[in-house]
Amino acid sequence: MKYLILVPDGSADRPGEGDEKTPMEAAFMPHINGLAARGEVGSVKTIPDGISPGSDAANLAVMGYDPLCDLTGRSPLEAVSMGIELAPDDVSFRVNLVTLRGDADAAYEDLRIVDHSAGDITTDEARILVEQVDRELGSGNRENDGRVAFYPGFCYRNALIVRDGPPTSSGVGDVSKDADGYDLTPPHDIPERRIGDYLPKGEGSDFILRLMNASYGILKDHPVNRERERRGLNVANSIWIWGQGKKPALESFRSKFGIDGSVISAVDLIKGIGICAGLESVSVDGVTGALDTNFRGKAEKAIEAFERGKDFVYVHVEAPDECSHQGDRAGKIKALELIDKDVMGPILAYLEGSGEDYRILVVPDHRTPLAIRTHSEEPAPFVLFDSARAANAPVDERKVFSERSGEGGRYFDSGKALATYFFGKSDD
Repeated sequence: MKYLILVPDGSADRPGEGDEKTPMEAAFMPHINGLAARGEVGSVKTIPDGISPGSDAANLAVMGYDPLCDLTGRSPLEAVSMGIELAPDDVSFRVNLVTLRGDADAAYEDLRIVDHSAGDITTDEARILVEQVDRELGSGNRENDGRVAFYPGFCYRNALIVRDGPPTSSGVGDVSKDADGYDLTPPHDIPERRIGDYLPKGEGSDFILRLMNASYGILKDHPVNRERERRGLNVANSIWIWGQGKKPALESFRSKFGIDGSVISAVDLIKGIGICAGLESVSVDGVTGALDTNFRGKAEKAIEAFERGKDFVYVHVEAPDECSHQGDRAGKIKALELIDKDVMGPILAYLEGSGEDYRILVVPDHRTPLAIRTHSEEPAPFVLFDSARAANAPVDERKVFSERSGEGGRYFDSGKALATYFFGKSDD
C-alpha cells in the first residue's frame, strides 16, 4: 500500500454571498475532483480549540500529531530543517523580512506593514540582508555576550536563536523563562495595519522590540533595497520577530503508523516537522513557496520517493496560502489548477500504473480566506481516496474538493483522528 497526502496550503476559503464561488469551487481540478467523485469527502478540525491557526499546528495535525501536546513553537521546527543545533533551553524565533511604509518622518511604531514577505524577496537577497543584521545586532554585537545569532533561511523566512544564559548589557534576559509569556504577532495577520498596536509585548520582550526597531535603520537604505526599489519591488526594510519556541521532540512516524516516508516542501517549517518525525526531507530545485514554484518537480520527486521504496509521501504546496495573504484571488485559483495538473496529475498516473493499492488524502492544513488575508480556524475540507474501495464504489460527481461539499460529508474532530483513519489504524 502506498500513501500520499497532498496539502494545498491555505486553499480553503469562506463561501461568499449568493452564488459566488470560492477559489476551490472556481478552479478546474479534474484529477482531484475525479478522486472525490469515487472516494470520500468531508471536513476536519485541524486547529484545536485554544491554539492559534498557524501552519505549524495545522501540519502537525494533518500528519497525525496533537498540537496541544507536540507543538513547542514554529521557529524551532524551521531551525531543525536549517541544520541549527538547539540546546534544550535555547529559544528560536522566526524572523520575517517585511515591508513597512509610512511618512518620511514617522516613528517606527507609526509605520504600517504592507507586505509580510517583502515582495517574495529572493533567498540570495535575503541572505545579504540577514547577514548584515547579524553583524550589527547579532553575533557581531559584543554586548550580546555571544548569545544572539541571526541565520539566513529561505526567501523571507529566517531565524533568530537566543542561547540560554544570564542577562547581558544589550538587554537580552532569561529568554528560556520568558518564552511562553511573549506576545508576538505573526506579520501576515496584520496587513496594512499600524504596527505600534502589534509590537512585542510580555515580560522580557523589550530586547525583541529593540532588535526590530534597530533593523529598520540598518535595512531601509541598504543597497539591496535600493536596487529592489529601482525595479519597482517591495523593499525588505525591517525584520519582524515571532513564532518563538524551544527544541521539539516528536514520536517517530514509524512508531506511530509503522511506515517510512518522505516530505516534500519549499518551506523549512514543513521540512522540520518531517525531520523531527523521522521522515526524509526531499529537496526540489526551483521551489519558491509562491506561484512560480516548480510544481512538476515536486511530483517528480514524489514519484522517485515511491520508486525508492517509500510507503508514504507528504507533498506540501505553499502557493495558495501566499496568494491568500496577498489578497490575490486569481492567483489562488491558478495555484489550485497547477497543483491539480502538475502535481496530482503525474503522481496519480504513476500510482494508477504501479499495480499496488494506494490511498490519497488531499487536505488544506487550514483555511486562509481572501477576505481576511490570514489563517482561520474553521474546519478544512478533504478528499480521501482508496483505490481498493473505489473499485466497487459508485461515481457521484456531486462530490468535489470544496468547502461546501466537504461540509456535507464525514467530519473528523482532529487531524490525528483523520490520519489514524487514513493510515488504516481504525476502521470506524
